[in-house]
Amino acid sequence: MNSKSDPAMQNPAAQPESRSSALPFVRHPETHSPEVRGASDAPIHPRSNRILHFNERTGLLCCEAGVTIEELLNAFGLQGWFPIVHPETQSMTVGEAVAFDVSGYNQYRDGSFGRYVRRLSVALASGETVLCSREQHSDLFWATVGGMGLTGTLVEIELFLRPVETAYCKTLTLKTRDLLETLALFEKRTSYCQYAVAWVDCLASGDFLGRSLLTLGNDATVEELHRRQRVRPFALETHRQSVPFALPSGGWNRYAAGLWNELHYYRQRAPQTEAIFNFNSFFYANDASGHQRDGNSELIRYQCAIPTSVSREGLTCILKFLGSKGNAPASAVLQRVQKGEGWLSFPMPGYSLTMDVSLSAETGDLLAQLDRIVLEYGGCVKLTEDSRLHPAVLRRMYPNFDRWLQVKSLVDPDHHYPALSEGLHFPSVWGAMAA
Repeated sequence: MNSKSDPAMQNPAAQPESRSSALPFVRHPETHSPEVRGASDAPIHPRSNRILHFNERTGLLCCEAGVTIEELLNAFGLQGWFPIVHPETQSMTVGEAVAFDVSGYNQYRDGSFGRYVRRLSVALASGETVLCSREQHSDLFWATVGGMGLTGTLVEIELFLRPVETAYCKTLTLKTRDLLETLALFEKRTSYCQYAVAWVDCLASGDFLGRSLLTLGNDATVEELHRRQRVRPFALETHRQSVPFALPSGGWNRYAAGLWNELHYYRQRAPQTEAIFNFNSFFYANDASGHQRDGNSELIRYQCAIPTSVSREGLTCILKFLGSKGNAPASAVLQRVQKGEGWLSFPMPGYSLTMDVSLSAETGDLLAQLDRIVLEYGGCVKLTEDSRLHPAVLRRMYPNFDRWLQVKSLVDPDHHYPALSEGLHFPSVWGAMAA
């Protein structure tokens, strides 16, 4: 085992101050325009791409908000330090990961990105820069984590990285007959694995409704690697493997999608299959395939969560609905989840279902019907993936919204930050603010 202490097992808020080692620039900030924005348009401060300090004893990192996940991996991966929560793409900045409180395949066990943020520096609309944490200006902290950049401009972030023995995952993929078996295996197996994610066939019906390929994983030890991999155990391989839970790129008709699902499901002949995946393949499958939703105007993402107590009934209802609609997605990703960190963070304790929906004249009606099902079962829709949720529905799904709005109105009374957004305007949140 790695001799370094694992910060994931500690309380981030309780970490002591300790001397840190300064690190050089990741890249020259002069290469950026005065206002740096990511794909999400979460406000990020100018000169935002420097790694400032890192404590090798505790894993505490201080960096500017514009540092990307890829830059973190390049700076610390070969030293054996990685993010505790991996976003789905390396192009995401640390600031975006905080603003969206992103979750990974370990969310059910380790929580979302904001859990490992110790302190934030936020530039407010007034020009004042405020340092906030769980103990200091805590309302601003909880409104900013998962707040989509609408409370202010993220400047600097302190967060914890974790030590690993290798940059590989050892996985076991289980082939399930239906949704009930999938959920039973989630409940039974996830207590002793770090990662869990399932590909779900949304076109299967009857006795096979919700049939899945459930992938369970743990960080691999050096002894578990192949001989070639042991030479450079922390290397992020450029040649990526295809993972069982990756969604297809879309644009297929119903017949072609159904055929792909059949081939994908039956390609795994055995009830269970073991594999070793490099972190690049396992966590960043979208980067591997070039399937970037931000650049795909034909697809939009819909992600919802259903509470644990009604997860079987709620997911069954959703899958039956999707199977009956010709314009519905043919497959989805299912994860077990717990509550997010911030007041507007996704998700809630239960199960989340993620799907890429093809744009058409019927898409709005399809998503509205999905909203009604999710709301009926007490679930919620992920706000950072949404642009049309009704304000009244949003308030019911996010009971802390008014609490968040109170802080938002205090630090940005003129609603400066939504006006700055040139891409995603988060109209659902904006509509609820105006309601």
